[in-house]
Amino acid sequence: MNKIDTLLAQKLIKISAIKLQPDSPFAWATGWQSPIYTDLRMTLSYPDVRNLIKVEMARLIMENFGDADVIAGIATGAIAHGALVADSLALPMVYVRSTPKDHGLENLIEGDIKPGQKVVLIEDQLSTGNNCLKCLNAVREAGGIVLGVLVIFDYQFSKAAKALKRAKLPIITLTNFETMIDVAIDGNKITQADADTLLQWHSDPENWTSPAFDSVD
Repeated sequence: MNKIDTLLAQKLIKISAIKLQPDSPFAWATGWQSPIYTDLRMTLSYPDVRNLIKVEMARLIMENFGDADVIAGIATGAIAHGALVADSLALPMVYVRSTPKDHGLENLIEGDIKPGQKVVLIEDQLSTGNNCLKCLNAVREAGGIVLGVLVIFDYQFSKAAKALKRAKLPIITLTNFETMIDVAIDGNKITQADADTLLQWHSDPENWTSPAFDSVD
């Protein structure tokens, strides 16, 4: 039987929740060029993938954060997954924004967190870590005690890992960048040259440019 991280990476590539285009990079909201793009909301359209994520997250919460009182999905990508996990564990669910909405009550947190309640964050993907840190602070300011964060896909950027460690936020991930590379090579989705390009990007994503652009006069 496949390990969960490998199995999930295979499924994410198959349904194009992870797209790899070393020669035709994507533009991230950060302004970075990137040979990889993830849209994990795509998993909601595939019951087998959606349920795998739900079951594994619920299991990991029970094993690592068994005294959790509330599940908090990080907006917007992890709201649905947070709801699915909370329902399977019969726990209250809220969702958290990184910035307050610009109307109404201007809430950062939608739902009810009482001071002293123990909260597990659910995040779809971890890249820079900024969004996760903002939501962590929002829950702490509301009086919640954040036990940790569960992430579907981790880009494994050292800067993000160090920032979350400084914030004393434990991270548990279902699958990650290194596993995805191995799966993509084994499944003939990319060549070794493509993998090298992806790894070069990963080492310095802020300054990376596509080799395809370098060849254009």
